[in-house]
Amino acid sequence: MKKLTLVLFVAVLAVSLMLIADPNTALAETYVFKYANTQSENHPRSQSMVFFKNIIEKASQGQIKVELYFSGVLGKEAEVLDMVKQGLVQGCRGGLFERANKKFLIYTLPFMFENAEKATEVIRSDFGKKINQGALENGFYIPVTGVAGGMRNMTNSKRSVAKVEDLDGLKMRLPPNELSIKSFKALGANPQNVAYTETYMALKTNVVDGQENPFSNIVDMKFYEAQKFLSLINWQVHPDPFYVNPAWYDSLPENLKAVFDATAEAALIYSDTIWLNSESGYFNFLSEKLKVNTITPEDRKGFVEKAKSVWKSYVDEGYFSQKDIDQVLDIAKK
Repeated sequence: MKKLTLVLFVAVLAVSLMLIADPNTALAETYVFKYANTQSENHPRSQSMVFFKNIIEKASQGQIKVELYFSGVLGKEAEVLDMVKQGLVQGCRGGLFERANKKFLIYTLPFMFENAEKATEVIRSDFGKKINQGALENGFYIPVTGVAGGMRNMTNSKRSVAKVEDLDGLKMRLPPNELSIKSFKALGANPQNVAYTETYMALKTNVVDGQENPFSNIVDMKFYEAQKFLSLINWQVHPDPFYVNPAWYDSLPENLKAVFDATAEAALIYSDTIWLNSESGYFNFLSEKLKVNTITPEDRKGFVEKAKSVWKSYVDEGYFSQKDIDQVLDIAKK
């Protein structure tokens, strides 16, 4: 993560250079940026937005005021995303990225990346920037995208999952996106669509047997309290787009647009840095609470083989091309 930390320093320095006194600041218009996410205030995503608020309010000399709402107080992820599109809220971060641009799903193909760091290389590449820009067609301005924690792994209350056959019939809570649901169907599980903020109760009452998330989310939402097993399959990583209402962004004068974009980039790099660096600590915590197993390279092949049909289905449906997949794999390899 040293590379990310260095880039973060450069990005913050660039924002700091914008702190040039303007005698007309007191007379300038103020722009309120209301932001929300469903994680607690202690979660890395939330902490990075506290960082965003502190930097941008100074860099804009008070012209941009940021209001932060955590822990889902303004609604579920789908509700807040709709609010951003309607302009009732100016920004958010979370899932449902395919609503912004269906090409975001290419990052989430099962077993696409060996680790989250490789995913960040692709997401921050020119290829990734084009995906961000494509979201404008669906009503979202996305200045930058990060990664939503580390690789996603599974917990459940029934049994260890060491072979793909161990997933047969497990009722797995999944985020409300088709790719995740397709992937677990292909792996033999019984996918269940449950809102993120309702997952804890669904696990506690046995409405679902298990769920999959980065370690940080499993700890932050206390899912481990209703689970017995943690299976390390490293099946997927999610992107973390910074959704912004385009009309609000367009209302900013050009100098504040530059400040906003630079601060957003710094905040997402900060998010990636603290989030990925924290994953080992979260894992150590979970290993004391749950029975942990790691799948062998040989058994992993069974998961990969069943998941490959998902890659093909999205190419066949026109979400992206095989050429796009090859480009992602090439960037990650380099």
